[in-house]
Amino acid sequence: MATPSATLPRAADGTREIPHTVSPGLWTLAWRRLRNDRIGMVSLYLVAAFLVLILLSATGLIAKDWSKEVGVNYAPPSFVGADIEAGTPAGPATPDATVPASEYKSSIVDPLGDVIAELKGEKAAPPPAGAAPAEGKSVDPLADVMADIRAGKGTKTDTTPVEARRATLPFGGDKWGRDIVAKTIKGSETSIFVGIMSAVVATALGTLFGAISGYYGRWVDDAFNWFYSVFNSIPYLLLILAVAAVLQQKGMLTIILILGLTGWTGVFRLIRAEYLKHKSREYVQAADAIGASNARRMFIHIFPNISHVVLVQLSILTVGFIKAEVILSFLGFGVPVDVVSWGSMLNEAQNELILGKWWQLVAATVAMAVLVTAFSLFTDALRDALDPKLKGLKGH
Repeated sequence: MATPSATLPRAADGTREIPHTVSPGLWTLAWRRLRNDRIGMVSLYLVAAFLVLILLSATGLIAKDWSKEVGVNYAPPSFVGADIEAGTPAGPATPDATVPASEYKSSIVDPLGDVIAELKGEKAAPPPAGAAPAEGKSVDPLADVMADIRAGKGTKTDTTPVEARRATLPFGGDKWGRDIVAKTIKGSETSIFVGIMSAVVATALGTLFGAISGYYGRWVDDAFNWFYSVFNSIPYLLLILAVAAVLQQKGMLTIILILGLTGWTGVFRLIRAEYLKHKSREYVQAADAIGASNARRMFIHIFPNISHVVLVQLSILTVGFIKAEVILSFLGFGVPVDVVSWGSMLNEAQNELILGKWWQLVAATVAMAVLVTAFSLFTDALRDALDPKLKGLKGH
C-alpha cells in the first residue's frame, strides 16, 4: 500500500514536493458564504436587475419616450377594458383599440381648449375684429390677436397630424395618457440614482470623519463628537425638511446633497469605534515603526480591515435614502416637475385614487416594495457574509 508521501509530485532533483496552499482571504470566504445563502443570492439578482434597468433607461435604450401621450386620459389597463367615459367607443375593447384624434374627447379641463379648437377649425371662429358684438355677448379683448393668429401673421402653424391614442395600455396610463410601465422605469432611474449617490456621499463623509476622530483622539475626537451630537439631537426627518426648505432650489443634485449631508452620523459612529480599536493593533504599530505617515496608516493599513463595515453601511443607507427621496418628492420638496420619480408618481396617484384610477399607485408601490425588500435582504446576507467572526462556510 502506497504511503501518502509516495503520492506527492516529484521535483526536478527527484525529491518529493509538498504542495503550497494559500488560505482564502476575507472576500473569498465572504463570497462563498454569500453564494450558499439562497435568499441573499435571489436578492442580489433582483438588485442587479434593477441596476441594469436604470442603466438601460439612462442610455435611452428603454423608456425613452416615457413622456409621450400614447393613450387616452387615464387609460385603463388592458385586462380591465376600455373606459367608455373617456371617449372610447362602446363595444368590446382589445389591447390594440385606438381612438381617432377627431373622436377623442379629453377628460382634462383645458383652459385653452377653445382657442386650440378654433385654430384647428373644429370650432366656429368669433366675429371679425371691429364688428359689433351680438346682443347679450361680451366683447373679446383678444379678438384682434386671435384674428392675426388665424390669418397666420407672425405665427407658424403646426400641420403635424395628431396620432390616434390607444383606449387601453398594458398596465394603464396617467392623466395625460402616458404609459405607466415606461413612467415607472424612468422613475426608478431617478429614485435609485438619488439613493445610491446620496449613500456614497454620506458614507464618504462618515468614514472620513470617523477615521480622523478615532485615529487622532483627544481634542479632535471631542470636536467631532460634539458635531455628531448636534446633528443626532435633531429628528432626522425634520432635519431633512429644514435643509430642503433652506436650499429651496429643486433638483437631483440638491436632494443628493440634502440626504448626504444629513445621513453620515450612523457611519461616523461605527467607523470611529473601529479606528479606536485598530489603531493600537500590532500591524499599525509596525507600520509606525517603519516610518509610515498618519494618512498611510489610516487609509492604507487600517481601512482595508474595516472596509466590510463601510460596504454594509453603504447598502443600508441606499435603502433608507431611496425611501427618503420618495417621501421628499411626495411632499413636494423633491425632484422638479419635469422629472419623474416614484415619489412624484405617488403624489399624482393620491388624486387619481379619488377618481378610481389605481394603476399608477400600484405600479410605483410594487416597484419600490420589490427593490427595497430585495436590497434589505441582500444587506442582511452581506452583513453575515462579511462578518470576520465567521470562519469557513455555514453548515460546514
